[in-house]
Amino acid sequence: MAFVTGPSAGNNHQMGLEMAAAKDAKPLFYEPGASWLWVLAGPAAALSMILIEVWSGAGIQLVTPVIFLVMVSAFIALQVKAARIHVSVELTQDALREGTETILVREIVKIYPEAEHSVVSDKELELWQSARALGELFGVPRRRTGIGLKLTEGRTVQAWARRHRHLRAVLTPLVQERVEPPAITDAALLADVDGDDDASSL
Repeated sequence: MAFVTGPSAGNNHQMGLEMAAAKDAKPLFYEPGASWLWVLAGPAAALSMILIEVWSGAGIQLVTPVIFLVMVSAFIALQVKAARIHVSVELTQDALREGTETILVREIVKIYPEAEHSVVSDKELELWQSARALGELFGVPRRRTGIGLKLTEGRTVQAWARRHRHLRAVLTPLVQERVEPPAITDAALLADVDGDDDASSL
């Protein structure tokens, strides 16, 4: 089984141009990684401290609530910012971004079926479940599920998402239209047969 070794140097420039163009494309699937609404925990913590002061009858002292407001908001904002960088997912018509790593859709030659067993189970896993996860984190991020991808040059990786079935459903037709040959209709087949007969009669 082969794992990702990276694209050949001769294609780096072309792939860079394609990835730059893909950044401006409309996303077909997007997960932000975390919501900025979590930062509201800072004001909530400050309000809680004010209520505690009121109920205690000691009078309102704004120093402690302000400290809670700044510290909690800053800590959570850093966490949200990191999550939006490292565990966000975006799929466009041409590229798939997982965290800070982007691959082109044309590099994907196959999407493996969904695994029967989770990696946390004691049951036998699919081979692709041991492949490298896209992104710079070690393994598939928490609360995300891997999607096995076979890439060009025999490479195997795992894409991942919280809504993994939704991502799979959107990504599958993009890969199929590039990999699978167009279906030959009965009308086209008959036209080819008629054309051969006409040519052979000359």
